[in-house]
Amino acid sequence: MRYLLAACCVAAASLTSCEDDGGTLFPNPRVLIQPKGPAPAFAPDIDPQMLAVIEQFQSYGTPPLPTLSPRQARMAPSITDAVQDLLKKNNIPPRAAQVNVSQRVLPSGITPLSAPDGILVRIYTPKNASGPLPVVVYYHGGGWVIGSLDVYEPSAKAISEKAQAIVVSVDYRLSPENKFPAAHEDSYAAYKWVRDNAASIGGNPAKVAVAGESAGGNMAVTTAILARERGIAQPTHILSVYPVANNDLTTPSYNQYANAVPLNRPNIEYFVRNYFRTPADGDDRLISLVDVADLRGLPGVTIIGAQIDPLQTEGQQLRDRLLGAGVAVNYQLYQGTTHEFFGTYAVVPKAEEAQNFAAAQLRAAFR
Repeated sequence: MRYLLAACCVAAASLTSCEDDGGTLFPNPRVLIQPKGPAPAFAPDIDPQMLAVIEQFQSYGTPPLPTLSPRQARMAPSITDAVQDLLKKNNIPPRAAQVNVSQRVLPSGITPLSAPDGILVRIYTPKNASGPLPVVVYYHGGGWVIGSLDVYEPSAKAISEKAQAIVVSVDYRLSPENKFPAAHEDSYAAYKWVRDNAASIGGNPAKVAVAGESAGGNMAVTTAILARERGIAQPTHILSVYPVANNDLTTPSYNQYANAVPLNRPNIEYFVRNYFRTPADGDDRLISLVDVADLRGLPGVTIIGAQIDPLQTEGQQLRDRLLGAGVAVNYQLYQGTTHEFFGTYAVVPKAEEAQNFAAAQLRAAFR
């Protein structure tokens, strides 16, 4: 049975519909892995396949994030590990994405504040695609403290395959070794390099979008803001998946999902404590997109939200602020899903729905 492409849910007058335009929008039939136990108290209406992933993730017994050093936290099992282990346990071979993968180090000195030793990127190119192709500069999540190219590779591969675009995944500097705004500056520098050098990787410099998840979803938006402020071409489109968009840890979703898994309020406090130089950094325009940033003149934005997520409210607030600034927005909230669901499509059908929705928006923007 086909899973229908998620309908576009857009506020105010910016109403858009999503259609199958010939891309790969529907997943193949699959065996649905079922959870072993009841829904947790923090998410009584969690999607069953999402719960199976969360059960596997919790089975690793990792100590609470705030009790770990950043180095220890980076070594802990991830949601991606949980998906891979579930597939192994159920004898389900993972489907290989139809992309070619390469790596390169972008040169140092792209901008005065970018990484002095250069920036590692991983490049995903659709197989059998003829160029020049559109390009998506992608920023992984992890609260600016954890996360990696490997952990978020499922998302990058899926975007490349489904949007038929080259994806450049950016290994920006992490904190506390590199405090705010180091990650933001690396993200902007990688975008600038791609704009200036797209042809060298088979890309079209006139069709460069930005995308990211969580902290990366924040940086997808802030990269566009910095491009506008510094006088370079804006991205073709912004894909922002459950973004960090404000500095308020008392929103309705923070209160409702304060103890959620994998992201909760103590984890967010741990991330900002490690990334911010002082608490005042939280009120910078690059963090407080909702309350501080000037969002006027940005390109079209697609925002994907997870229901069981402390960041749910600020994603909706960002949608409303963008619309108020005259920016076209497509927003979709996926019920029963948690933070980090976007890359779990090998187990969670709603993740593939979200990826299909995102890819359709990117393809439409590139046209």
